[in-house]
Amino acid sequence: MKPSPRKLEIISVASTLFKEKGSKFFGYAFPVLSEDDVKACLEELRKKHHSARHFCYAYQIGIEQIEYRANDDGEPNNSAGMPIYGQIQSFEVTNVLIVSVRYFGGTKLGVGGLINAYRSSARLALESSIIKEKTVDVFYQLNFQYDLMSKVLRILKENSIIIQHQKFEIDCEMIIAVRKSIAKKIVEIFKAFYKVEIKALDL
Repeated sequence: MKPSPRKLEIISVASTLFKEKGSKFFGYAFPVLSEDDVKACLEELRKKHHSARHFCYAYQIGIEQIEYRANDDGEPNNSAGMPIYGQIQSFEVTNVLIVSVRYFGGTKLGVGGLINAYRSSARLALESSIIKEKTVDVFYQLNFQYDLMSKVLRILKENSIIIQHQKFEIDCEMIIAVRKSIAKKIVEIFKAFYKVEIKALDL
């Protein structure tokens, strides 16, 4: 089943430590935008923890088109990567890589124990992260006469729309970023002002 789009992302690297029966699980949360970012983060951790036994991870990239992967890195099937990915889904984050680096403590945890340990490690890493809302924006160009300026600005303010660029010459031109969830409504509002031209942009 394909996961649904997430609208949150972390904006800083977080690291935590979870212990279970002598084993140490170092949890890391990285903001990532591509598979190359994922590989670079894993390489960095392997250098830092060169004597660790397992580097289990999961990542999710994208908002509308989702790309994700879970990796057990030698642990029993679905005992590490999927519990980590489950926390990514639970926190509703995207553009994120969660890695749990395990140092074996001499006592086997069993599949149930591993699932709990990797899930807890991922949860701690996400709880320690700074998370912000990520919106899907579409861009439009507005053209209108100066006498409509106050009405246009009121609409933008009421809907928390950001002006990306503006130019004032013979008439007024604005480039605006609109949350995709309200784009249809905004287009309809501006089309109701027959003197306001609104045009979608591919930015």
